[in-house]
Amino acid sequence: MPFLTQTYFSSTPQNALMLLINELKISRSDAQRFIARGRLSQNGVIKENPFEMIIGEYNVVCFVPEPQGIKPLLVANDFAVYDKPSGLRVHPNNLENYYTLNDDIKHTFGSDANAAHRIDQETSGLVLVSRHKNAEDILKQLFANRQITKHYLAMVRGEIKEVIDIQAPLYRNDHPNLKISMEVKVDPRGKPSHTIITPLRYFPDFDMTLIKASPLTGRTHQIRVHLFHVEHPIIGDPVYGQKVEDIHRYIDREIKGQERIDKTGASRLLLHAQSLEFSYKEEKYIIESESDFLSECFNSMQIG
Repeated sequence: MPFLTQTYFSSTPQNALMLLINELKISRSDAQRFIARGRLSQNGVIKENPFEMIIGEYNVVCFVPEPQGIKPLLVANDFAVYDKPSGLRVHPNNLENYYTLNDDIKHTFGSDANAAHRIDQETSGLVLVSRHKNAEDILKQLFANRQITKHYLAMVRGEIKEVIDIQAPLYRNDHPNLKISMEVKVDPRGKPSHTIITPLRYFPDFDMTLIKASPLTGRTHQIRVHLFHVEHPIIGDPVYGQKVEDIHRYIDREIKGQERIDKTGASRLLLHAQSLEFSYKEEKYIIESESDFLSECFNSMQIG
């Protein structure tokens, strides 16, 4: 249970913001986030005003990591890289109490350590982690400036014979049903999005192609939507290319096991963050995943 309610006592009146900064020894931005997310309360009442004065006993919902022993693939002075398995979230959603990669990150490197980016829960592969706030700012700026090159592997339906340069704007669909509010589609109203698809190997017995996807922009679900757009959807994708009722059932965790394989082709999304390339403080890093993604594909499809 990584989120726990802890009780504290202040003998002198302080406003909510300074109380958290002084008593919990956290940054101003972290204190603001605690208050904005309703994690500070007194006598059962959530304190939403950062300038409200507080004295006496109060409660704070804190993240207390419960690691499961996932070790980083690489550790540098300012950052680390993890090779995340499919099915594991990087961060918890809201205050839900279940294990995420964040548990091992903060257990290993301390409370200031954070993932510098996110990959989907079902996507496996490399996650870049800052070990302290200064490194987090630097790495996030590198991502924002597109100075970190990412390559993914994916198993897709159909044969791809040559490189495909996909430049199609992506728009987040404001669907009235909140269950699929994160659905993204190609739409002229969307943001410019660019992905290069390189075929690596075709498997004629299963009419599928192992590809390398190189996103040149960083939109939500970009690779998944672009591949669906060019009629080569990723095998195992439970959203793009599926019926609305099946998407609902997947989100409600009603589709799993053999039914998941029958409907999507695999027990997981066959997308893997394979490599990261970037320069940090004048040193060049090229980091490759050590996971056997091809074997994972066959296992997830129950082939072999």
